[in-house]
Amino acid sequence: MYLCIYSFFSGEDLTSVDQKYEQYLELMVNSKQEYQTYYTKIWRQLTLNLQGLAEDKCRLVGDSFNEDELLPVLLAANNVSSLFGVYFSKLVVNYLFGEIESAVENAQLAEQYVAGVGSLMMVPQHNFYHSLALLALYPDAEPIARSHRLEAGDLYDRAITTAKDNQYLQEEALFSELAAKFYLELGKDKIARVYLTDAYYAYARWGSQAKVHDLQQKYSQLLGPILQQENTFYTGETIAETIVVGITNSSQNVSNFLDLETVIKASQAISGEINVEELLSTLIRILIENAGASKGSLILEREGELLIVAKCLGENCYLPNIPVSQSQHLPITAINYVWRSRETLVTNDIAVENIFAADPYIIQHQPKSVLCTPIVNKGQAIGILYLENSLATGAFTADRLEVLKILSSQAAISIENALLYQTLEDKVEERTAELARANQAISALNQRLKNENVRMSAQLDILKQMQQLILPKPAELAAIAELDIAGFMEPADEVGGDYYDVLFNDGVVTLCIGDVTGHGLESGILMVMTQTAVRTLKEVQELDPLRFLDTLNRTIYKNIQRMNSDKTLTLALLNYADSQISISGQHEETLVVRKGGKIERIDMMDLGFPIGLDEDISDWIGHLLVDLEPGDGVVLYTDGIPEARNIHKQFYGMERLCEVIAQNWHLSAEQVKQAAIDDLRKFIGSQKVFDDITLLVLKQQGNIVHNL
Repeated sequence: MYLCIYSFFSGEDLTSVDQKYEQYLELMVNSKQEYQTYYTKIWRQLTLNLQGLAEDKCRLVGDSFNEDELLPVLLAANNVSSLFGVYFSKLVVNYLFGEIESAVENAQLAEQYVAGVGSLMMVPQHNFYHSLALLALYPDAEPIARSHRLEAGDLYDRAITTAKDNQYLQEEALFSELAAKFYLELGKDKIARVYLTDAYYAYARWGSQAKVHDLQQKYSQLLGPILQQENTFYTGETIAETIVVGITNSSQNVSNFLDLETVIKASQAISGEINVEELLSTLIRILIENAGASKGSLILEREGELLIVAKCLGENCYLPNIPVSQSQHLPITAINYVWRSRETLVTNDIAVENIFAADPYIIQHQPKSVLCTPIVNKGQAIGILYLENSLATGAFTADRLEVLKILSSQAAISIENALLYQTLEDKVEERTAELARANQAISALNQRLKNENVRMSAQLDILKQMQQLILPKPAELAAIAELDIAGFMEPADEVGGDYYDVLFNDGVVTLCIGDVTGHGLESGILMVMTQTAVRTLKEVQELDPLRFLDTLNRTIYKNIQRMNSDKTLTLALLNYADSQISISGQHEETLVVRKGGKIERIDMMDLGFPIGLDEDISDWIGHLLVDLEPGDGVVLYTDGIPEARNIHKQFYGMERLCEVIAQNWHLSAEQVKQAAIDDLRKFIGSQKVFDDITLLVLKQQGNIVHNL
């Protein structure tokens, strides 16, 4: 989930990002990871909007997410992280497309939910875009003094260069656009045109067709030289009103064009092929025609050796699949240099720039222009593209090189996918034979699985019984005179690892509530271990929350490592004495309920750290003191309640839980608990319960006498 989101923020081209979304969303759906699926769809819609694949680029309505339908559901459920994702995504598109007031409004809405994503990369990104939106909303608050304009221009250049050096492509484009606006405000139109052109091509390389069209509409006069020409490209079609740049080569008096629409078509043609041979044939033709070359070779690394896998001379293309070292039709020294250095080599006049003069191929054929560039996928060179023009000097201009960068990036991905597909096809044949031989073994395995399922079912039943057996008994709760306490815990079918405990010793009441990640046997075992460790620490009268949670965490962490498990748990620790309660740990919100039913929702994010995730959590532990008056109390719960869903896939939500508690707070703790559980069951209806449901209600009795 976060790989996809972080790939977007890290500056990958949007086509590559969207392919990740498509791949991993399918995995999430197949794995029934519903939270991750819906959360990821929000961020994918942001990518689709920027690619120009939404009717309204400033609203999240499209193939992946529909804010009109789903935003009310998220608000009703108070789904904090998803709400942040929606409002932040709207902040980004509104800012980039000039809807500044809406950008600021959505930034402020997202601000309300920052706590839900506090440790993630999106928070500084939110600060970044929020700041830019505020600057755009108040552009004339403090005009730049004339003596500081040179410094400002230098800072714009530094920002652009730093973004480019660190491959944050979207920010390179944005900073170039902002620099263009800066110079336009100063009346420096010629300088602004340079920066705007850079922004235009950076957005194109990023894959944001929507932003490219936005610049066309807003700055048609400045971008006139780019927009005024038409061109026929590799498809042979006449494309009117396309995005082209005419660059005249004085020595040959020929025009070369960068046609963005055609580049996109070429990229789509490449990405559509999954058969390796067809892909390589299509790929070499497209690269040669778009680069203006007369011949070329596509070279891939296979098992440590460079092989010529595709070659074209004019209209004749074939797939030789021979080692580079055995070829007499390539400049071997140039190929080896590019492979070792991972640098692009462009020679535009072989008679003047012949740095490989001793190469036999160069001596014999004397090509006029040569281009040799590595093909890179995920930071690794997987091959080389070699092109030459035997007739024209200066054939490989900077703009044609930009085309090749775009297409080579797509080619690298497509080659990897096609090779994987070929491997899978080969595997299918191999596996078919294996499966034929394995029918008998599969039958035996099925029987073993049936037996295993029976065994696992019995184990889960035992865990459910253990989960109930270790809960505090009603008589224990009734013995605590100052407090009226009621608890409820119902395990899900697969056991989720919820638990709560109430311990009383030397005038101090300790309450714990925990929720282990995941379901099943490991989660249940971790829950039992935690309950035992908590009771041991209470027995030795450890009351300091920092030492208590730190010791508990070290114990659980070491057991998790021994189990070779990835389970962790959230845990809230509350100590009550003399009408004051100390709250520590990281868990769901703690609800402090005042006598009249008013609820204070306490965020636990900064009071602790997940148990078992890291060996030392002492720096993360905090605590909060809350005074209770007679009739006040506390409600603790696990996420199985607010995240419970009905048959319409609607969440029960925190707002509904708080409303039920507030309406019934005048009753006893047992009645408050029962009212909440009854309302939850009514909401769930016939829907299956997917997670443990745990609720703990504590009310301070009236007429409290304090020890002096």
